[in-house]
Amino acid sequence: MIDTAKAIAYGLADPEEDVWTLFEHTRMAKKCLPVASVLTIAAAGSETSMGAVITNEQTKEKRAYDDDLSRPKFAVMNPELTLTLSDYQTESGCVDILMHTMERYFTGGQTMEITDSIAEGLMQTVIANAKILHTTPQDLEARSEIMWVGSISHNGLTGCGTDGGDWASHNMEHEMGGMFDVAHGAGLAAIWGSWARYVSHRAPHRFVKFAMNVFGITPEANEEETIEKGICAVEDFYRSIHMPTSMGELGIHPTEEQIEEMAAGCERDTGGANGSVLPLKKEDMIRIYKMAR
Repeated sequence: MIDTAKAIAYGLADPEEDVWTLFEHTRMAKKCLPVASVLTIAAAGSETSMGAVITNEQTKEKRAYDDDLSRPKFAVMNPELTLTLSDYQTESGCVDILMHTMERYFTGGQTMEITDSIAEGLMQTVIANAKILHTTPQDLEARSEIMWVGSISHNGLTGCGTDGGDWASHNMEHEMGGMFDVAHGAGLAAIWGSWARYVSHRAPHRFVKFAMNVFGITPEANEEETIEKGICAVEDFYRSIHMPTSMGELGIHPTEEQIEEMAAGCERDTGGANGSVLPLKKEDMIRIYKMAR
């Protein structure tokens, strides 16, 4: 709803323009009414971010637009307002938070050690507290941790000193979400392992560091084994909180034609190559979608 408020704020500030053209990236916003938020789910981090994601109900396209003009002026963050969330929505939110950090962490460009350390701490905090909330949903301390880390994960801090991150998993999930109306975090969980296995050979040092520093995995003599253990650790975590690790587990079964359509839409939205670790073209995304089935 915060993202919807941002879209409305853009529209009210410039009523002569079609808001959707921002999300099509055919123009840039010149102004936006001030936005504030009262957070009732810890997930997207929109309460402190410059981003907004909305779905065109007519075309079933899910698109993002980023601009500091819409960054909220303030946010009311009371974890008690999240106590009535279902386990599925709580954990889907936790995955979204984790993935906001992972998208920035896995990059083919430059990084900074301090930024990596912050990101690794955030990821460990999400993982630990998501497990607590899965068994003890009324734990207010755990909800406080998740709410705060959700905001930090998407306010730009964990991308400082980097090329901005990869974001291919997010972009590919947007196509899934637009077509099948799935919860964003659950969709990310379903696609990430397949993406990671497809691209990890292009940044093995990042995946090894992730496995060691986030999950405490002892490195194997074979680098590929360490990477696979790290990917499996993420998937084991997802399963432990009842999140899917494939589209089948998510409850969707896209046809060949639908996979083609999602890959084409993602390529069109990103202007061609998609991602930083390994820039993905349409054919690459089709392979990843098929791996994730």
